Amino acid sequence: MKVLGIESSCDETSAAVVIDGRQVVSNVVWSQIKVHEPFGGVVPELASRNHLRYITPVVDSALRKAGIAPSDLDGLAVTIGPGLMGSLLVGVQFAKAMAAATGTPLVGVNHLEGHLSASFMIDGIEPPEFPYVGLAVSGGHTSIYLVEGWGRLKLLGRTLDDAAGEAFDKAASMLGLSYPGGVVIDRISRGRNVAAVGFPRPMLRESTMNMSFSGLKTALKRHLETLPATPDADQTAEIAASFQEAVVDILVARTVGAAVSTGVRDVVIAGGVAANSRLRERMDLACRAADRRLLAVPLSLCTDNAAMIAGLGYQYLFGVLRDAECPRGIDMDPFMRHVSAG
Repeated sequence: MKVLGIESSCDETSAAVVIDGRQVVSNVVWSQIKVHEPFGGVVPELASRNHLRYITPVVDSALRKAGIAPSDLDGLAVTIGPGLMGSLLVGVQFAKAMAAATGTPLVGVNHLEGHLSASFMIDGIEPPEFPYVGLAVSGGHTSIYLVEGWGRLKLLGRTLDDAAGEAFDKAASMLGLSYPGGVVIDRISRGRNVAAVGFPRPMLRESTMNMSFSGLKTALKRHLETLPATPDADQTAEIAASFQEAVVDILVARTVGAAVSTGVRDVVIAGGVAANSRLRERMDLACRAADRRLLAVPLSLCTDNAAMIAGLGYQYLFGVLRDAECPRGIDMDPFMRHVSAG
């Protein structure tokens, strides 16, 4: 079954064709990084306008790369949240129009569930076994779920303030680095002393799976204020590496701790921050030490993309969820029916 996915939750316009929920035959992503770089973050109005401009050529490109026509599709899937409302509306309205024009069944899916379901598209690797623990970590989200089955996720812990990716972006801004900050911090931190600055690890001593990153930003600000002069490139890299290590320590401790406490074998990390090389390295070591199996989503599927949306959409339209009591068609809040608070 061939499903076209459409993703427009933030600042990437993406379309992809996936066969039977796992085989990615095309995955086109148009990024707006250059558009938003001068502002140091995503400007919602600009994001919406650029989605309007590029969604048609992006969908056309995905179909062309897959070698199929719209009439060849068996299903359509589109992100319906969470995300920027204006950006989401562009993708949803385009998908609804395409469904009406072609008579193709359409389902709306959740962005975070899509990120975690990308773990079923890792070539040559056995998919995660339900239940598994999933960390969805990006610029807008940092949450840990117990994924009990398709469409059944239980929230175990989350950030109480900033998302990890947002913390990286703001730290980069304070250090005079470019946007997106997480990518730059990852790059300049490699091979540096991660203990150069003793940043705190907020909440790690508390008996909870929740996290906090706003205090780290304050600690960075105060550290920079104590320096007699603006740090040079080497000093900046050492500070960045120390800040990154603190964020990674929190993410690793909470995620592996969740896997151990719930007794599950598999751990999935997904989302834009899951592309961070230090996080992948440390999470792998921690999972091995705890006798857990790590499934790190491929770098091409970490950032916002439509392949994960199409893969999840297949499960709702034609997979194990087809005959279950799951949301059908466009429903602006289907995910919350299947996610319970811990």
